[in-house]
Amino acid sequence: MKKKIERIGVITSGGDCSGLNAAIRACTCSAIRRGWKVYGIHNGINGLIVRPMEYEQLTLASFEFPFATLGGTMLGTNNSNVLSYDSGKREKISEQEVVARFTEGVQKLKLDALIVIGGDGSMTIIANLCKRAHIAMIGIPKTIDNDAPGTDLSIGFSTAREVVMDAMDKLDTTAASHHRVMLVEVMGRTTGHLALQSAITGFADAVLIPEIPYSYDALVKHLRAAQKIGRGHALVVISEGIKKPDGNYAIANDGATYFGVSSATYYGVSQYFQERLKKDGFEVRTNILGHIQRSGTPVAADRLLASAFGVHAIDLLAKGKTNRVVVHAKGEVSDISLKESISLGTTPVNPRGEIVKVAQSLGIYVGEVDQCKKRK
Repeated sequence: MKKKIERIGVITSGGDCSGLNAAIRACTCSAIRRGWKVYGIHNGINGLIVRPMEYEQLTLASFEFPFATLGGTMLGTNNSNVLSYDSGKREKISEQEVVARFTEGVQKLKLDALIVIGGDGSMTIIANLCKRAHIAMIGIPKTIDNDAPGTDLSIGFSTAREVVMDAMDKLDTTAASHHRVMLVEVMGRTTGHLALQSAITGFADAVLIPEIPYSYDALVKHLRAAQKIGRGHALVVISEGIKKPDGNYAIANDGATYFGVSSATYYGVSQYFQERLKKDGFEVRTNILGHIQRSGTPVAADRLLASAFGVHAIDLLAKGKTNRVVVHAKGEVSDISLKESISLGTTPVNPRGEIVKVAQSLGIYVGEVDQCKKRK
């Protein structure tokens, strides 16, 4: 016999992105129309861990202008120190204490289920907590990296891609005016979806992503060839998670590891290429787009995806289906088991996939694809 749902919690966790408020709104509207009460948990799981707890009851009035149209998350989030306990000061507590406080928080709010809007890292952490607290969970994938398991699209990706493309359009004119090579470093951690698709839509000359090995000499040869045919400038997109030729990442901080999930931050690899290209005679400027990629008014594609994901999440709970993750696959919104989602891990770019072939056909240097093994 399925448990009757009366009270649910909604959490946004991990890095913010555009479209989160649309997802929160969709969950709330759909749940309230079923007669359920909805509680928005503040600042990721911290809202259930701090004392007093930090949360709010969400109503239809919660989404009066401008919240639903804003980027970021109206509930707040946390990804730099997801298991800290903030009592006016940053105080670390043990994983055991986190579990105890989380469980107590769920019980105090009398939650029947928790909807988690997060990336693969925070989803794994919170799934672990929900299991220990014996509360049902539904996951909704969001990440500008677009590497969430089992889904073709994640909330936030479409808007981030627009932001990068817009930046590249602006950089192209100043690059042409000064005959420069513009390096554009974008987010993505250890996957290159954002870099690759932005390179195509922003008409770049080259793109370096973690999934495909590159040759610095081949990159230089490609840029020189462009010069010979009269192109006096270039745009090179670099994913933050590629390795330098020495095999090391550029990491701003190693981060901590919680429940087996690392929070390392990648940053600044493009500066290596700037210095080296300068030595080879190029006029170079580096542009690290940073957190602007996670901001901005969500585009229509993200609003639509977030709305569909939120409604599907509530439908699953209404049918008694729990511990599922909502996904977008083969043009349709569906769902997979939480266990399958966690086991799949992040979804990398397919080096021999259609998007890479498009980039190659456009004359974009994407690395040494022939060195990549065929995916089974």
